Order: sequence, then C-alpha cells, then structure tokens
Amino acid sequence: MQAEEYDRVRVETKGTVYEGTLMPSQTGSIVLKLKNGYNVGISRDSASVTLLRKKEDAIKKETAPGCQATNKKLPDISILSTGGTIASKIDYRTGAVTSQFTAEDIMASIPELGEIANYNCRVIYSILSENMRPEYWSELACAVHEEITNGADGIIITHGTDTMMYTAAALSFMIQTPVPIVLVGSQRSADRPSSDNAMNAICAAAVATSDIAEVCVVMHGSTSDDFCHIHRGTKVRKMHTSRRDAFQSINARPIGHVEYPSRKIKTISSYTKRGEKKLSLNDKLEPKCAIIKYTTGASSESLLFHSGSGYRGIVIEGTGLGHVSTEWVPYIKNATDAGIPVIMTSQCIYGRVCDRVYDTGRDILKAGAIEGEDMLPEVALVKLMWALGQASGMDKVNEIMRTDMAGEITRSTRS
Repeated sequence: MQAEEYDRVRVETKGTVYEGTLMPSQTGSIVLKLKNGYNVGISRDSASVTLLRKKEDAIKKETAPGCQATNKKLPDISILSTGGTIASKIDYRTGAVTSQFTAEDIMASIPELGEIANYNCRVIYSILSENMRPEYWSELACAVHEEITNGADGIIITHGTDTMMYTAAALSFMIQTPVPIVLVGSQRSADRPSSDNAMNAICAAAVATSDIAEVCVVMHGSTSDDFCHIHRGTKVRKMHTSRRDAFQSINARPIGHVEYPSRKIKTISSYTKRGEKKLSLNDKLEPKCAIIKYTTGASSESLLFHSGSGYRGIVIEGTGLGHVSTEWVPYIKNATDAGIPVIMTSQCIYGRVCDRVYDTGRDILKAGAIEGEDMLPEVALVKLMWALGQASGMDKVNEIMRTDMAGEITRSTRS
C-alpha cells in the first residue's frame, strides 16, 4: 500500500533509519516529522519507504469520537482549538502558512500527548490570531465553562501567538476556575524545520494536569528544547516576532517552568491551586474601547475623536511614569466628565505608572484619569472592556480597574 501524507512511515537511506509522519513536500524530497517535533528532509534517491500506519487507522486506534480513547487511569483534558500556527501548515499552493489543522490533527501528529491524559477535542475557530475579536473571547469562555462543567480536569486552548496575551487576559477576567486553563501556540508551523509545536503542546498538557488552577500561557523558555515557561495570563507578552522563546512575564516572575522531556514542573511563584476556587463565568464585555499611544507632539484630536465617537472607555499609553502633553489634560477631563473612564498606562515595558511625581501627572489625576499601576496596556484595555461589561456606573468601573482581579496588578514592581 502506498504511503500518503500524514501516514506513519519508516524511511531507510544510506544505512540510516528514520520513523515519523510523512509531511507535504513541494521539492519532491521526503519530509518526515520526527518524534522530537523536528522535520527531516530525505532525498528520494536510494530511499526505501515502509508504511507503518495509515493516518485513518491511527485515528481509529488512538482516538475516540472527539479525540483520544479513554484510559481510566489518566485525567480528562479538553483541547479547544482556535487556530494559529500550532494548528497550521504550509499551503503549498501559495507558499504561505494557513490554519488548516484541527485538534484531532494535533493529537495525531503528537502521539506523546496520549501518555499524559485522555482528550476531548473541539474546534472553536480555525483562524489566525489577528482575526480574533472580543466577542470570540466570550464564546471561547463559554466553551471553557461548559467543558469544566462537564468534568474536564483541565483545559488546553491552542491559539495563535500574535494576540494570545489578549485572549489570556480576557479569560483570566471572565472565568474563575478550579482547574488549569492553558493557552499554547507555536512560533513555527508543524511542517517547518525546528517547529516548537510538539514540545509546547506536551508541556501545556503537563500543566493542564497539574495543580496550577489559573489561566496561563505555556511556551518555550529558551531557544533550545529544554523547558517551557508557565506565564500568568495577565502578566505575559510576546516580546519577539519569531524567536521560539518570544514570550516573557512582565513585571512578575513566571509561575514556573516545565522541564523537557521529563515534563517535571517547578514553580517559583505563588499560584491558585486546583479546587481552591469555584467555577464561575462573567463573560460580558464592552468592545467599544480604544487604546491610544501618545507620541511627541501628538494632537489631542485623537483623544477628542475617541471620546466623541461612541467609545465607552479609553486606555492611554503615556510616556514614562504615565504622562501626556499638558494640552491633553482638558480633553481627559472632558472624557471623564462624560462618563468615559480613562486609564493611564506606560509605554515602558517594565515599571509602574505614578502620576504623583510631576505636575503633569497630578493634573492628569485631577482630570479624572485612573492610574493603571503596572498593568500592560493591552491587559488594561481588555480589563476595561470587561469592567464595563460588569458595571455601568463610573464609580464601580473605577473600583474594578483599581482592584487586582486576576494577578494583573502587583503590590510592588522591581526596579
């Protein structure tokens, strides 16, 4: 029987034997996805290919309807797929990466996951993460809530990396969880050399079966295949466009890390433990919020536009400790007087907003702006959407924004 794409095969060439999943190839060479997650290219000349298992047979043997056959000795994990690079492959028609894999495909291509848990797989979306929308966060939160209600011992959400931190923050505010909720992605698609999808997914599964009952992001901790960091969902940011260790915790240490390949978890920060909180869902959002980046000489017209165009909340990325030009201060007051909360954050990656040091900052506070403490601007934006979804009164919204709800505000920030 002839081997086809995604079949399990053995390839012998020049005295070397490889086993792996047969991947698409536009060069005519044999491309295998190895067990360690890397791809290898092999010339078809003098290569002998032996079919080990058809893709369809693998699904029948290893998966039940929905994903993975039940092993009563293992915990039950739900994988919710939203797309992104971890669920993508190269479209050889265009040469671009496209979101085509399903949660079942991820399971079939990373068999080590079956050693960790049983899986129920659902495709929520098949999109690249730049197409994520606030209303999708609410739908995803409802799906997570449903899976936990139905007995899932943990949740894995596969997600594109570009906007993963927004979704992680949204879920952190919308769901109080008694089990781990883990977002995971990859910087390089499954059929590219040095893909990080397999190791990230395996480490994510380890966290999903652990005692860490928080919304977190699990991604490569270094450029090598040695460990993944466990980042709190409200303290993580993508800091590089393409490196495998692009994600870092900002103004806080990671919760811990997962060693690979042992899957041993070491925690270095406090965290909410499994079963410590009862499940609850508060998924209402007000998407009509904006983030404005202040730049040297920027006209206050941008603030005037947003405060007069139906926006319900505004986050400003100010300079340094949280400043804008004095020309902006009256427009901040106009916005807050109109019942539009204005949150001041900083363009600096690290540190805390403090508008009590300089006169401009004190004027900003008198105008009614709320200090964003050490929240990342994108986290402040998501939190403001959520706060406006929970309360209509300005005082209550301000109270929520000043309160640490999901680890987004730390008591002190290291210098």
